[in-house]
Amino acid sequence: MATVSGVRAAAPIAHMRFPRLPILDAYILRELAGPFAFAFLAYLLFWFINIFFLAADYIINAHAPFFLVLRFLAFRVPQSTPLAFPFSCLFATLLAFGRLAGDNELNAIRTAGVTFLRIARTPLLCGLAVFGVSYYINETIAPITTDLSTRTFYQIVYKTDQLPIVPGFFRKDDSTGNVFYVGNVASDHKTMTDVMIFQNATTTPFKIVINARLAQVRGTALHLVSARITKFKITGEADGDAVTKDIDIGLPIGETIEQFVNTSTNDPYAVNSKQLKTQINAMQATGQGGSTLGVLKITLAQRLAFPFAAFISVVLALPLATSIGKRGKNLGMGFGIALSVLLLFVYYLMMSAFGALGKNEAINPYLAAWAPNIIMGIAGLVMFYRVER
Repeated sequence: MATVSGVRAAAPIAHMRFPRLPILDAYILRELAGPFAFAFLAYLLFWFINIFFLAADYIINAHAPFFLVLRFLAFRVPQSTPLAFPFSCLFATLLAFGRLAGDNELNAIRTAGVTFLRIARTPLLCGLAVFGVSYYINETIAPITTDLSTRTFYQIVYKTDQLPIVPGFFRKDDSTGNVFYVGNVASDHKTMTDVMIFQNATTTPFKIVINARLAQVRGTALHLVSARITKFKITGEADGDAVTKDIDIGLPIGETIEQFVNTSTNDPYAVNSKQLKTQINAMQATGQGGSTLGVLKITLAQRLAFPFAAFISVVLALPLATSIGKRGKNLGMGFGIALSVLLLFVYYLMMSAFGALGKNEAINPYLAAWAPNIIMGIAGLVMFYRVER
């Protein structure tokens, strides 16, 4: 090859090398991938078929369009993911490590000086990753699809995609801190009755409560007729006499009146954790809610507890599958499914029992939501310690 005098030839470009997983981690990951995908798809399919049979009545008797019903079913699927992921992690770990233990591969690896904790590193990290994905779907995708599914349901049954306005709802304006309570909304979506607005102290040390029997929407503001304005001191005592006058209060920035009265936010599964927490705080501030407040609290706690069950299922399944495999029993597909369903059933029982106690606030709702994870997690750690020893 000809070269120019005084000019050095360019060095050949080296191929980019991406970091590779260690052989052990890559091998275990391959063992987990197949069963996880199978269990996840099987769970979603079971969920889809179960709802399809419930919705079949609308296709046959109500003569609803098939594709409209199909859209309703498809939008409901993301709501199942908080429990689909734990089941998949449980099944994949049981099957993969049951086979490794049954074929004495785990014994061979540990004989080479590799600890059980090191072997378990890949499934544990996968469990944390699945927890993150599940939580993301539960917080961002599931609320949107649940709302769309509900709208589709009303489109099927009532021939309209407008959601009914349920009386007595709360809204919070994050930009101002104002909390709106609306008793009823007329069919025109512009006339409201029994309106209360709570304003936090900003420029003054007083909190303000505004009551109005009648309010009307005017542009981007809510016009309150003969509103009663009461200021409260930090001690909770009223500061002088209440003032009565007509006033305008701006609606939450960026919200149209249709969004403001959209009662899909009354469905705890159609909002994210931040919106649900705002609703709980507003109900606590007004002393309202009763048993409904306990339901909302436990639903909020389950937003994190259910996805985290994916990691707990790995902690439980690792030593369980290893112990069964050591007895010479290779976990086949059928036994793995049966054991996964059994453990999930036990989780459901604990979830239902503690959930009932949490909804009635016999115990703390947040503790009730996390109790199944705590119990199964402790059981898994105890077995994990015994296997490691």
